[in-house]
Amino acid sequence: MTTFDELLAAAPRPDLRRSTEELRRLKTEVRRGPDPGATERQHAKGKLTVRERLDLLFDPESFTETEPLRRHRSTGFGMADRRPHGDGVVTGWGRVHGRTVFAYAHDFRVFGGALGEAHAAKIHKIMDLALSAGAPLVGLNDGAGARIQEGVTALAGYGGIFRRNARASGVIPQISVVLGPCAGGAAYSPALTDFVFMVRGTSQMFLTGPDVVKAVTGEEISQDGLGGAGVHAGVSGVAGFAYDDEADCIEDVRYLLSLLPANNRELPPEVPVTDPPERRTDALTALVPADPARSYDMRAVVEEIVDDGEFFEVHEGWARNVVCALAKLDGRTVGFVANQPAVLAGVLDIEASEKAARFVSTCDAFNIPLVTLVDVPGFLPGLDQEHGGVIRHGAKLLYAYCNATVPRVSVVLRKAYGGAYIVMDSRSIGADLSFAWPTNEIAVMGAEGAANVIFRREIAAAADPDATRARLVGEYRAELMHPYYAAERGLVDDVIDPGETRRVLVEALAALRGKHADLPERKHGNVPL
Repeated sequence: MTTFDELLAAAPRPDLRRSTEELRRLKTEVRRGPDPGATERQHAKGKLTVRERLDLLFDPESFTETEPLRRHRSTGFGMADRRPHGDGVVTGWGRVHGRTVFAYAHDFRVFGGALGEAHAAKIHKIMDLALSAGAPLVGLNDGAGARIQEGVTALAGYGGIFRRNARASGVIPQISVVLGPCAGGAAYSPALTDFVFMVRGTSQMFLTGPDVVKAVTGEEISQDGLGGAGVHAGVSGVAGFAYDDEADCIEDVRYLLSLLPANNRELPPEVPVTDPPERRTDALTALVPADPARSYDMRAVVEEIVDDGEFFEVHEGWARNVVCALAKLDGRTVGFVANQPAVLAGVLDIEASEKAARFVSTCDAFNIPLVTLVDVPGFLPGLDQEHGGVIRHGAKLLYAYCNATVPRVSVVLRKAYGGAYIVMDSRSIGADLSFAWPTNEIAVMGAEGAANVIFRREIAAAADPDATRARLVGEYRAELMHPYYAAERGLVDDVIDPGETRRVLVEALAALRGKHADLPERKHGNVPL
């Protein structure tokens, strides 16, 4: 009878060199992915593979993968014979402009990128690591939703992702890049993150697909028409950015990361200043007409003020009557919120209020000072606005500003009327410093409207109502709307030369750099959602 010692002696001895070679071959196969046909099909759709995307996102040779050998444990519906390593998602960390960033990326070539138990566990782990390390998280989404073969276990995996999105909110930057389908419950993860990027023609987000829409409502629509990049960047406001190809999209993800801090305990990175902080902005006097009824492009004003004329606009195609942008001012990241007179005369409405409120909250969460450029005639009147809850939505912007503790500086360029003036970070709701140009008109309403209300009877009884109205409008404007009225009452800190706008903002933000504000002790505020 053979003894245990004899069996042990007869067993092949481990060879570390051979084992290492086997490991290398295995990992090479894992990196190569499924059969070449799957890669060709991905490219035929105008989409990159998961590894190609990660190579674009991270600095060269900086990506470290986690759990590349993980496989699912399902056995039903033929799954026992299909157990690819990685389980359709690549997770890990690397460097973007030399700074650590964590990421997960769906591989559509494996199970269509569908999420199962092992797939979800890998994402949960990398999200936990990102939060623990205090580093940004990027999700490259290209998946067909929950893996049907795994049933409710897959749905529970999404729940774990959503819970972690909420826990990390306002702690680390979370960026979602939608590069393919993102349907059903999967769409809620991008909606919970700070920024959403999409690519035209290849990425879609929707809760119910075209077939379900047709069955329920009778409407026929394509996937792109239902939830493509154009829809979400221009109509729904779900996506902040839309691009024609993946390379440009991912390059701007890298740029956005360069503007953000790693977490809520750090300041955004500074860059060497090449644009003199004291540079005059005399071009603004030509860009902005003195007549408050004439329009202009506020983006040109932002371009003139910021370092080297570069800014990164968020939600450029949605709610275009307000501009929200990140830029550098004296080498430091600043968030700009500005009315856009070129669209709807720059009025605030439901969508503009939501857009600006979300941006203000994001900047405040990540220690980004706020500059508000004001040229607003009021809130948009109308039945649709009132019935749609413009009061509630406008309150979101009001709440966001009132709750913000970062340095806040506002500049009134021309008109600032009524409640919209208050909402656009006026001194009364907590702006640290407020400035105005000599063309400013800060009032309850325009002079014409005010005169028509106050002097209605006098105008009606006059022999020449038009002449009387013109005289009374002039008197009202001279008495209550002259450019120094607000300054005389301490509602603005100074009336400044437009050519000094850049210098004034740089110096104001430098003075406020050490600002600290204590909020009341509470679990959290009750945002007017």
